[in-house]
Amino acid sequence: MKKVFYTWKNPFLLLFGIGLSNIGDWIYLIALNLIVLDMTGSPLAVAALYILKPLATIFTNFWSGTIIDRLNQRDLMVRLDLVTAVLIFILPSISSLWLIYLVVFLINMGSSVFEPTSMTYITKLIPSEKRKRFNSLRSLIDSGGFLIGPAIAGLLFMLGTPYMAIYINALTFLGSGLITLLLPQLDDSTWKQKSFPDLSFGLLKKDWNIVRIFTHNFPFVMVIYFLFSLMMVMATALDSLEAAFSKEVLQLSDSEYGFLVSIAGFGIAVGAVVNTLFAKKISTSLLIGLGPLFVSVGYIVYAFSSSFEIAALGFVVLSFSLAFANTGFHTFYQNNIPVNVMGRVGSIYGLIEAFIIIVATISIGIAAQLLSVKLAVIIGSFLMLLVTGALCLMSFYFEKKFDEPVYETETNEGLWEVN
Repeated sequence: MKKVFYTWKNPFLLLFGIGLSNIGDWIYLIALNLIVLDMTGSPLAVAALYILKPLATIFTNFWSGTIIDRLNQRDLMVRLDLVTAVLIFILPSISSLWLIYLVVFLINMGSSVFEPTSMTYITKLIPSEKRKRFNSLRSLIDSGGFLIGPAIAGLLFMLGTPYMAIYINALTFLGSGLITLLLPQLDDSTWKQKSFPDLSFGLLKKDWNIVRIFTHNFPFVMVIYFLFSLMMVMATALDSLEAAFSKEVLQLSDSEYGFLVSIAGFGIAVGAVVNTLFAKKISTSLLIGLGPLFVSVGYIVYAFSSSFEIAALGFVVLSFSLAFANTGFHTFYQNNIPVNVMGRVGSIYGLIEAFIIIVATISIGIAAQLLSVKLAVIIGSFLMLLVTGALCLMSFYFEKKFDEPVYETETNEGLWEVN
C-alpha cells in the first residue's frame, strides 16, 4: 500500500489540482454569464463570451508552443494559475462591458497556453504504462467537475451573488497553483534555456517548420489527431444550438432543459466510472475508434428526437462514450508525439482547430437561420458521423502502432530536441 501511495502521490496531486480548477471553470462560466446578462439584458452579449475563447487561441497559439517547449512546464503552469486567479479576482470590480471582455480574453489566452503546457508536463510525469489509467481517472475528475461545479455555483448564488462565486473561483485557481508547486520540476537536459525566449520571427518560423516536418514524417499520427479534433469542432458547433433545439424543436421548459443537461452529466459520470474500471483492459485503438463513433451516434439520436425521452437517450449515449473517447485520444497523443515538440505541435494544431471552430459555429448558425434548427443539427450530426467513421477505420487499420511511439523507430530523433 505504501509503495502504491508513493508511486501515485504526484499523479494524484496533479489530478486534485486539475479537479479543483475544473470545478472553478464551471463556477466561473455560469457566474460570468449571469453577470453579463444582468449588466446588458442581451443574450448576444453573453454569446460574445463564447467567441472570445477561440479568438484568444488564434491570438496565442502561433507563438505559445515556442515558449512551452523551452521553459520549465511546472513553473509555467503555476504562473498561469496565479495570473488567472488575479484576473478573475478583479472581474467583479469592473463596470465596463468592454473591459470585462478584455479581461476574459486575457484569461482565455492563459487557458490556451495552459492546456498544451499541462499535456506536456503530464506526459513527462506519468510513465507510459500508467497513462491510460491516469487518463481514465482524469475523465472521472472532469465528469465530477461537470456535476459538482454547477451545483456549487447554484449554492453560492443562493447564499450570495454571482460576484461571490467569481471570488470563490479565483481561490480555486490559487489553490490549483499552490498544489502544482508541490509537484516535481522534472528538469532534464532537453531544456536549453530557463529564461523567456526571444520570440523572433526567425525562431517562430523554425518551430513552425519543425511541426510541418513532424506532420510530413508521421502522417498517421497527425491524421488521427486531426480527425479527433474535427469531431470536437463539430461537437462545439452542435452544442451552440443545444438551447435553441431544446426550446424550439422539443418545446422544453427551462426546468426540463436543465434536467436534460443534468442527464448528460450523469452519462459522463457513469461513462467515466466504467472507463476507470476497464480502460486498462481496452486497447487504445478501440477507445479512440469506437468512443468517438458512439459520440456521433448519440448526437444523431438527439438530432432526430421529438421528445424529451429520446433526446435524453441521445445525451446519455454521447456523454457516456465521450469518457472513453477522451481517454483514448489523450493516451494516443502522449504516446505518439515527442515530448520535446508537444507544446509546439499542440499549439499549432490548436490554432487550426480554433479557426475551424469559428467557421463551423458560424456556418451551423447560418444553416439554422436559413433552413431550420432541427435540419442544421441533423446535417452537423451526419458530418460528425462521417468524421468519426473515418477515425474508426484509421484506428483499426493502424491498430498495432497505437501503443508504440512511432517516432522512436526513426534515426533523426535529434530533430525534435529543443534548441
